[in-house]
Amino acid sequence: MIFKREKYLNEIIQGMSNDLIKVITGIRRCGKSFIVFKLFYEYLLKQGIKEENIIRFAFDDDNDIDKLDNFFKEEPTKIYDKERRIFLINSKKFRAYIKSVTPKDEKYYLLLDEIQLLVNFSPTLNSFYREPRFDVYVTGSNSKMLSSDIVTTFRGRGDQINVMPLSFSEFFENCNKNFEEAYQEYSYFGGMPLLVNIASEEQKRQYLENLYNEIYIKDIVENKGIKDKDSFERLINVLASSIGSYTSPNTIENTFKSELKTTYHHETIKNHIEYLKDSFLIEEANRYDIKGRKHISSKSKYYFIDPGLRNVKLNFRQFEEAHLMENIIYNELIYRGFNVEVGVVEINERNLNGNNIKKQLEVDFVCTKSFEKFYIQSAFSISNEEKLKQEERPLLNIKDSFKKIIVVNRKMKYFYNDNGTLIISLEEFLLNKNSLYL
Repeated sequence: MIFKREKYLNEIIQGMSNDLIKVITGIRRCGKSFIVFKLFYEYLLKQGIKEENIIRFAFDDDNDIDKLDNFFKEEPTKIYDKERRIFLINSKKFRAYIKSVTPKDEKYYLLLDEIQLLVNFSPTLNSFYREPRFDVYVTGSNSKMLSSDIVTTFRGRGDQINVMPLSFSEFFENCNKNFEEAYQEYSYFGGMPLLVNIASEEQKRQYLENLYNEIYIKDIVENKGIKDKDSFERLINVLASSIGSYTSPNTIENTFKSELKTTYHHETIKNHIEYLKDSFLIEEANRYDIKGRKHISSKSKYYFIDPGLRNVKLNFRQFEEAHLMENIIYNELIYRGFNVEVGVVEINERNLNGNNIKKQLEVDFVCTKSFEKFYIQSAFSISNEEKLKQEERPLLNIKDSFKKIIVVNRKMKYFYNDNGTLIISLEEFLLNKNSLYL
């Protein structure tokens, strides 16, 4: 099954004229190589680019690596990296190969996969950058290459395009199921592209387990030198169990002390969370004081980049539909290019004794992009008018004019209520790319 991945293909196409190194990042196996090596490659051919002017090279493909053997025969093609315990490809040989296949003073497109397997890849790419005839596109798949600050590796010469697993709309377009069936499967197994071709549920689980244990965690543990793997695994369990809830390194440290009777220092926890973020397994949503227009640094919420990867970490035991819905909405907003934070609205109200007290109300998502801003509540169920008022209360205490939206998990036609709040179904929100603008 072929996924068009039009959003990412268009972003790559738009970057063709910016004279920067295009760095395609994202969690491993989310489809980066497919987008560059197949979809973008086919686009270039359709634009009339000659095949010999498109150089595809994968550093994990022995057929490509064998092409380097004829250069500098006195030197090895593969060089063992003791620190990382892997073989890397000789940069000198690779540069000589590229020179040999790009002899003319013409435009060449370099599509390079698994670039982190090249010795000193950054200087090599910067050398290509200095030649205007080269337009360079690279992907990579380990936690060092996929660091969230990868663009700085190229000293301001890189343009980052972050690829996510399939959004629900991409998944739905190819699954031949109705919304309810498709959403159930997606919220359970997630949107890793290769899963769609796997028939049985048991095989889907096994695939996710292998991805998680043999690729993601192994890569982080080895590259970051994590010594206490058990605590690291338990940390991920805590984060997976608490999606939609506030937490912090200090809170998690206390949990380890009180419940697990183990010492896991909050500074170490903070570093380990950063490793997970840098590898794109999780995203952090910071707290934002809407009235004060400032960030609150004490606690955050963490969401998994893919619901299936979250579920497999918990052996599919904790399938909380409301929290998973919130996670999926968060991912959809990130997919649409929004910066997403958790909103806090402080109000004054009287308690039962008649005293004034301050209370904080929560807005699930404050979404901003350029000059746009939306306030969004995720409501798994609105069974009556009282529940609607409860969900809407934080929104009504925001005094600016930006749009307020409640996403509800039920089949319904969207409408604006008397307060001007948009009430929209989860189905409409996920499948209509213009749903925020209705």
